Amino acid sequence: MKSLVMKELKQPLQLDDREEPQPATDEVLVELHAAALNRRDYWITQGLYPGIRVPVILGSDGAGVVTKIGNNVPPHWQGQEILIDPGIDWGEQTKTQSERFQILGMPRDGTFAEFVTIPAACLHPKPPHLDWNEAAALGLGGVTAYRALFTQGVLKSKQTVLITGIGGGVATTAMRFAIACGATVLVTSSDDTKIAQAIDAGATGGFNYTQDAWHKNVVSKFGEVDLILDGAGGAGYGQLIDLVTAGGTIVNYGATAGPPQQFDLFKVFWKQLRLIGSTMGSPRDFQAMLEFCRAHQIRPQIDQIYPLNEGNDAMSRMQKGTQAGKLVLAIQ
Repeated sequence: MKSLVMKELKQPLQLDDREEPQPATDEVLVELHAAALNRRDYWITQGLYPGIRVPVILGSDGAGVVTKIGNNVPPHWQGQEILIDPGIDWGEQTKTQSERFQILGMPRDGTFAEFVTIPAACLHPKPPHLDWNEAAALGLGGVTAYRALFTQGVLKSKQTVLITGIGGGVATTAMRFAIACGATVLVTSSDDTKIAQAIDAGATGGFNYTQDAWHKNVVSKFGEVDLILDGAGGAGYGQLIDLVTAGGTIVNYGATAGPPQQFDLFKVFWKQLRLIGSTMGSPRDFQAMLEFCRAHQIRPQIDQIYPLNEGNDAMSRMQKGTQAGKLVLAIQ
């Protein structure tokens, strides 16, 4: 099978021809039609992720058809069109993942290939309103956005939510979820074009965070916000604390800009804020996310589709951060 393999850190992925894997007792073999990139894939290539091993096939997200099943897998999965929940062994608790938890694509081989083996517990029927590329683009970003917004952030209709870094896969999906929920959605970016695209897609307003006092403009135009969804952290984190309302919530699902340089703990306790961490999501979150998407006919935003043999071009676009939505690899 054709596979994109990481053999060395900080080097291009290599297109290899590997033997088709075989499913274990509780696993299935999926013939993939599409896979999607995540920021995680780029961080792994740069060595910025724990437990890295090589060689490995990257890729956490994928959609395809089940072609073989293990002995303990219910037979109805044979031939099913599915998408993959990339979270493996979340555990029994919904509030946090277990120590066994891992994400498809490291350490075990992932979806940048024609076939992948996965535990049957990670299978979900492909929502009929999604094509293969959209189904592949939904998994990791969708469950991360859903848990951050609704499980951790407890977003309600009529509330105001600020989503930072619009253009990334999680942020764009979260925006669509929040709009469907009936919230007032504000976004930030350093790119005015991405802000304009978000407003065209239904966001109420957008702000360029490179401009001085942008957070004060948010408050002057819309008032303090109920919920902030942030995947960056970094130097601007203190501004988020300034513009969230008293008793409000900030949910962090990443720290792409690094740790906050300043952190005013006095404002945190005086405003009685809730600072909540979130990553990926439980199987219950994933199922609820799919049901939400079906009910509202939500499709993930796709920036660009590449053939598998151009996966390094897709990775380069991910590195530059110029995409608006998900980057997808068409495989079959």
